[in-house]
Amino acid sequence: MKTKNDHLPLYGVGPIYGGVVAVLTIAGVFVGRLPALSGGKLTTFRIPLLVLGIALIALGIFIWVQSVFVSKIDDGIKENRLVTSGIYAWVRNPIYSAILIVCTGVLLIVGNAWLFLLPPLYWLFLTVLMKHTEERWLRDLYGADYESYCKQVNRCIPWFPKGV
Repeated sequence: MKTKNDHLPLYGVGPIYGGVVAVLTIAGVFVGRLPALSGGKLTTFRIPLLVLGIALIALGIFIWVQSVFVSKIDDGIKENRLVTSGIYAWVRNPIYSAILIVCTGVLLIVGNAWLFLLPPLYWLFLTVLMKHTEERWLRDLYGADYESYCKQVNRCIPWFPKGV
């Protein structure tokens, strides 16, 4: 049980999530080009997938910059302050969301339908990981404030805050 004098680990489970998703995405880029998966190539949609993929990569980078540099999450953690403004008013885990969005963009650029199975797995992995680690830590540390925040803001898909 954490006390008000404790603070969360600075990096949390981020390196685990980011590493696993990055490795799966890189593997997907190579595997998606194998002849065995050529039936999944979406050549007709090459340009729209490329544009959407680039847009998702740009969105993911924007979200990451907002969470790290604008909202200064590191300062919030060090100061033992629950950050709920800025990008954190749109999504509770924007750094992890950014990783999910960027990697999804990369997979769209590859343009193989078989690889579209990976983003739901990324989301599921993120959801399970958060529920069993950081969300428990935050609940222990911030109690009702965190519970209220959870009711207003999505875990990993950026969306308009409820009640706004």
